[in-house]
Formats: sequence, C-alpha cells, structure tokens
Amino acid sequence: MSDHAAFLHEFVRAPFTVGAVAPSGGPLADLVTVPVPREGDPVVVELGPGTGAFTAAIQRRLGGRGHHLAVEINERFARRLAARYPRVDVEVADARTLRELLRARGRHQADVIVSGLPWAAFAASTQQDLLEAITGTLAPGGAFTTFAYTYTRWGPPARRLRRSLSERFEEVVLSRTVWANLPPAFAYICRRPRP
Repeated sequence: MSDHAAFLHEFVRAPFTVGAVAPSGGPLADLVTVPVPREGDPVVVELGPGTGAFTAAIQRRLGGRGHHLAVEINERFARRLAARYPRVDVEVADARTLRELLRARGRHQADVIVSGLPWAAFAASTQQDLLEAITGTLAPGGAFTTFAYTYTRWGPPARRLRRSLSERFEEVVLSRTVWANLPPAFAYICRRPRP
C-alpha cells in the first residue's frame, strides 16, 4: 500500500489522531526539519511521524549521526516506519509521555523536536499537555518545529496554538507558505523554551 493510501486509510479509521488525508510533501518536510544540525550527535525527537515524510528529511540531515526517536501513537504507522527506517528508534506511545520515553533511553533533553501532530484536531487541554512535554524536554538552546495548514490559520485551535507557543517560547517564527504542499502549509519554528 502506498503512503498516500495508508494515510487515507488511517484517517478514515481515526481522523482525530491522524488529522490529515495525505502525508506532508518533500518541500514542507525540508522546511520543518531545517533546525536539525548537520554536524555533531544531536538528540532529535519526532512526534507523530505518520508514514515518515519528516523522518526521511531528518535522516538525510543526520547522515547516520545522533539519536532519532520517533514517537507514533498509531501502531500500523509505527510498524511501517520501523521497517523502512531501521536506524530510527520508533516508539508506539502518546507524545505526552515524552519525558518518560527520553529517561528510559538515558536522556533528559532533546536538541530538536519536530512535530507532525494534528494540532488543530486537539482540545485545548491536549495542546497544553503536549506543549508542556515539549518545553519540559527541549534543551535551552534547542528548537521545536511544527506545521499548520494555511486554511486553518485563523481558526480557534490555530489561534490558541499560536498564543500558547508565544507564551512558552521566547522566539516563534512563522515561515513562508509552502504552496507545493497539498494543502498549502507553513511552519512554526520556535526557540528558547521559557522555564
């Protein structure tokens, strides 16, 4: 089954955990993964990797270095991801347990956290729990990136997310729109988590 077919199938089964009918495209993946360093041994956490659009971009940037932990709640996506990317540490879990997942691996912080989670599908309490897990594990000089579809930008969940990001990070940059993505999307690039 192709990635597009798998994504659509899982969306129909669980629209509020999958959140999209198709995986992100290459140009969006390249933009969202820009903070992944091309040198050193960083700890990179990927939340909600789905079928691996961002995973592939992260692996290219890492080039065999560092530790790449992918946290996916959907078991079918996780199995597919683990088979396709044997160098990636794939964990079937809720992203809100990130602190415990890192501790179990002898780590306490991530240098970069990349999110493919469907923020617009989450209730306010879920968004806050996820952001607490992210800011509680991100290194002080680390970066957090996520994306949103342009058409959702002014909806209540997107406005709530933007406000929450501004409260939790000293710097929040909105990228240009990636028109080549279907649907068009943009990225949030967040740095310096507030204590």
